[in-house]
Amino acid sequence: MSANAPLSASAVLLHAGQLLAPLWRLLAIATAAGLCGGLATPWLLSTVNLALHAPSGEEATPIISFVALCGLSLGGTALAGALNSILGQKLIAALRKDISARILRAPIARLEDYRSHRLMAVLTTDVDTVSAFTFNMSGYAIALAVTLGSIGYLAALSPAACVMAMLFLGLSAAAKRFAQHRWIRDYEAVRHAQDDLHRQYRSIIEGAKELKLHQPRRALVFGTRLGGAADLICRHKSRAMTLYWVADVAGTGGIFILIGLLIAAHGALGMDSVALSGAVIVLLYVRGPIELLGSALPMLDQARIALERIARLSQALADSEPGLMLAKRAAKAPPTFTSITLTAIIYRFPAMEGAPFVLGPLDLRLERGELVFIVGANGSGKTTLVKLLLGLYAPSSGTVWQDGVAVTAERRDDYRQLFSPIFSDYFLFDEIACDLREGAASALLERFDLAGKVSLEGGRFSTTDLSTGQRKRLALVEALLERRPILITDEWAADQDPDFRRLFYEELLPELKREGRTLIVVSHDDRYFHLADRIVRMAEGRIVEDAQAVRPRIGMENAP
Repeated sequence: MSANAPLSASAVLLHAGQLLAPLWRLLAIATAAGLCGGLATPWLLSTVNLALHAPSGEEATPIISFVALCGLSLGGTALAGALNSILGQKLIAALRKDISARILRAPIARLEDYRSHRLMAVLTTDVDTVSAFTFNMSGYAIALAVTLGSIGYLAALSPAACVMAMLFLGLSAAAKRFAQHRWIRDYEAVRHAQDDLHRQYRSIIEGAKELKLHQPRRALVFGTRLGGAADLICRHKSRAMTLYWVADVAGTGGIFILIGLLIAAHGALGMDSVALSGAVIVLLYVRGPIELLGSALPMLDQARIALERIARLSQALADSEPGLMLAKRAAKAPPTFTSITLTAIIYRFPAMEGAPFVLGPLDLRLERGELVFIVGANGSGKTTLVKLLLGLYAPSSGTVWQDGVAVTAERRDDYRQLFSPIFSDYFLFDEIACDLREGAASALLERFDLAGKVSLEGGRFSTTDLSTGQRKRLALVEALLERRPILITDEWAADQDPDFRRLFYEELLPELKREGRTLIVVSHDDRYFHLADRIVRMAEGRIVEDAQAVRPRIGMENAP
């Protein structure tokens, strides 16, 4: 599903209902407490009004009622506020975990299509917007209860005054609804611009070096792209909030006009002094809750747009991988294999511009303990082949076999546990998630000249703030500590100096091969191709060569 595809209101409400379903008891208690606290307030106003007009010597009952209603109003408000705050935070925690779980369960190809800046915008901007709204939910609920109770009290005082109040409130609501139709388009434009703003944030952070060296590009990114997105957000938000305040002032003015009319026409309306003062008190008091409810409209619209984006992401990532578990499993025997076979594999990328890239058809067999180099020009399909081999891409057609058993969608997660990959665009975690042999980490850090820069403390590296080559060596240390049967490296040596390149090819790979590890090396270092058992050469998405490596003649290993 496209990131900008329309989503029905029912789909958004369904997603919100699924998130709220486990919290319905807490929601019910908070709502009941808010209603009690909110409805006690008009009753309290009625008690005060009666006390003001009561004859001398009748103070005891109003004072007792006043104290009891104050306690009910304050207690209900406090309880509703606390419970709604807890409810809101539980909802946000559930939302964050739900989105994160969907990202982890989604196919890699779907995540690559959705793009990281849009994912980050949902995880930060949209979740924070919903969080801000939930933080104020208790205030909105109490304001609604106060407003409804006040209207009920006004009806008891004077049905005619209540009808007039309802008429003015209806006109105020219509004005705000009219303004809302216009400001909601601004908020939708703001949310769309925020995606672009996140993309430009990523550009200035990850491309800081390049931007310092290129004035025209720096001016384009900052002045036009980032500045344009920021100005667009500013313009649309300013217009939306201007519309809101105009509508809000119109509503407040309506209350003042209504009070003036009641004072002027209370005789014609049959209102005595008790009813008139009660009506004025309640209208002046209810102005605050009504304004609070009015202020909820822009936040509600922003929260709705954010929730729609979240629901759209959830729907786009709905095709979760079966068998992929997020909780830690019980201890299992280390994975093993004898052979992996790719049969008639084809993988088609989605069409973007022109004909889509197609890998295959291809066949490949890997035996345990082999050292295989995958080589070929840039864009020949090496990385795609590796992702298919790893089970990160599901083939469009064809089958991956492990020891003669098809790797189905249900088995794919277990199959992936055979591999320790280091991608060319790898992510370096600072925490080890495997059992460590005593002294193994220290020995590897020493071997790769990292011992004086990094240490392993409590299963966590002391730092990952290293040079490019050092980070890649640390990634290799982490992969080696996992001791999985298959190590895959994609251009690992490209960022290493000649000594570490030689260490990798001439010492480490033969050593791991003697230990029985299977090694798949994506490389352009043709001077080391002779170390491989086999060379698999890719060209235009096909395997054009799969042959044993040619060993150099004795005495020629170091020839230029």
